[in-house]
Amino acid sequence: MNGVEEERKARIGRLKWHCRRALLELDLIFTRFWERHGDDLDAQTEATLTRLLEFEDHDLWALVNGKDSTDDPELVALIERLRVV
Repeated sequence: MNGVEEERKARIGRLKWHCRRALLELDLIFTRFWERHGDDLDAQTEATLTRLLEFEDHDLWALVNGKDSTDDPELVALIERLRVV
């Protein structure tokens, strides 16, 4: 494994760790997301996921379950992917 692959593997590992949430519902959604999309995450999705994970659990859950919304098209697209899984 070269340095670039190792760096990506480390980034993905950190993202997976940050996806561990206190709310069981979010934990389950992110687990399914990683099962379905973990191998094909591109750099843009990684960056968007990083921004999404900056939200507090209750705010993030409100976005995912549709009680709240955002005008950010990248976040909207990722939230839609989370809802589908």
